[in-house]
Amino acid sequence: MNKRAKIKDIALKAGVSPTTVSRALSGSGLVAEPTLSHVREIARTMRYRPNISARNLRTQKTMSILVVVRDIGNPFYLDIFKGAECIAHDAGYSLLMANTEDDPNREADYFDMLNHGHADGMILMTGKMPLDCDLPVNIAQKVVVALEMIDGVDLTHVVIDNEYASIEAIDHLVALGHRKIAYIAGPIPEGMSVRRLTGFRHAMKASGLSLPEAYVQQGDFSYRSGEMAASKLLDLPDRPTAIYTANDEMAFGAIRAAKNKGLDVPKDLSIFGFDDTYLAEAFVPALTTVRQPCLEIGRRAMTRLLAHLSGDKPQTDCIVVPTEIVVRETTAPPDHFVE
Repeated sequence: MNKRAKIKDIALKAGVSPTTVSRALSGSGLVAEPTLSHVREIARTMRYRPNISARNLRTQKTMSILVVVRDIGNPFYLDIFKGAECIAHDAGYSLLMANTEDDPNREADYFDMLNHGHADGMILMTGKMPLDCDLPVNIAQKVVVALEMIDGVDLTHVVIDNEYASIEAIDHLVALGHRKIAYIAGPIPEGMSVRRLTGFRHAMKASGLSLPEAYVQQGDFSYRSGEMAASKLLDLPDRPTAIYTANDEMAFGAIRAAKNKGLDVPKDLSIFGFDDTYLAEAFVPALTTVRQPCLEIGRRAMTRLLAHLSGDKPQTDCIVVPTEIVVRETTAPPDHFVE
């Protein structure tokens, strides 16, 4: 049986002190590159695994992090979880996926777990704070918000520029020749949904396009809500030639609604999603969408949380990661458009 690698073994091979190795593997933020990557690579090569039980007793930590999402069935969260897990694993932490289903009681339960010491920290991706529970006094040390901006909460946020992403999406459709563009929004008044809707309205106005009230429908990010909202749009006397949706799942529902009405995508109707989940490329037709850098969001959020947990003073700032437009098969010029 191979001897279990210890901190001092890694330090000897890396040519650094055991203290430096300990800091590098704990995610303290006190070890700079390239030493950080060098130490972690040697630890992986030596198949180092921390003695979790001993460390828990010594530090009075659970070495677990809650990753709280609204719908565990949405594949969008998987890459964020993977990015966070990669960083957490190297630091000896385990992740627990927590599913709220938008239930206020469940949201409060997970914060109670954190407050009572059943987890050391939380990456929150629900877009809201629970209403009926006691929040930790040192909440900025324990919680990082990812994806959403929660107004009035002094926490680190790791987000994209939702308004700008929407503007880019509409600019793409306008460049193709679309003038009748509808939108299926996410749940309002949650911050992410509001910002994507704001970007949509801004882009339509900047392009000099009219926006009938009926051209904006609200969903809840689910496939079914996208299908229902798109059906309403396609039943309008003056139906849109393009539908932009606040996430990919609702875009898939919109494609189903179009097919149910005998419409071809993209010949009769263009559809534009948001997220670029792994299904976006596999779907038929492959979905044009906004790509969020999910792995990077997960990595950034976990790195910042671990720095806070290691004792660094919380930096309650906003980290913005870039998006990009991925053009596939669901968008094309409208048949009736004449330059």
